[in-house]
Amino acid sequence: MKRRIYLETTVVSYLAARPSRDVIVLAHQDLTREWWANRSASFDLCVSQPVLEEAGRGDPEVAGRRMALLRPIPIVEVDLPALQLARRLLAEGAVPEAASVDALHIAIAARHRTDYLLTWNCRHIANAARRDSIGRACLAAGWASPLICTPEELMED
Repeated sequence: MKRRIYLETTVVSYLAARPSRDVIVLAHQDLTREWWANRSASFDLCVSQPVLEEAGRGDPEVAGRRMALLRPIPIVEVDLPALQLARRLLAEGAVPEAASVDALHIAIAARHRTDYLLTWNCRHIANAARRDSIGRACLAAGWASPLICTPEELMED
């Protein structure tokens, strides 16, 4: 059985974006394309309505590319348990109030028992300083936190 990944919006954004002039972002884009080409088929992917909403914003051409990449990926539900967990993540300070959609991504991934939450959002999601508090908040709500990582961390030799 394949492991399951919740794709957060930044992953598909890096896939669809024009090459960045920022060398770090460009490296992340290249790693994401490599992961997508060589590793994504090894997993069952899923997204949520918040991912679709975020991906549909901005430049229409790039948004269209993001939406085309997302079209074949199953959508998981945003339900009451996910919303309650997102509120808990915010209330306990695991994720700052200003990043409520990031708390929702984590909650949806936990609620749907995904193995991984794949993201390039290292400020509020894939952040080592937040990982323990995210895990504690999930466990206190009765859910296991998915392993939060970047595509670079989920590569194999």
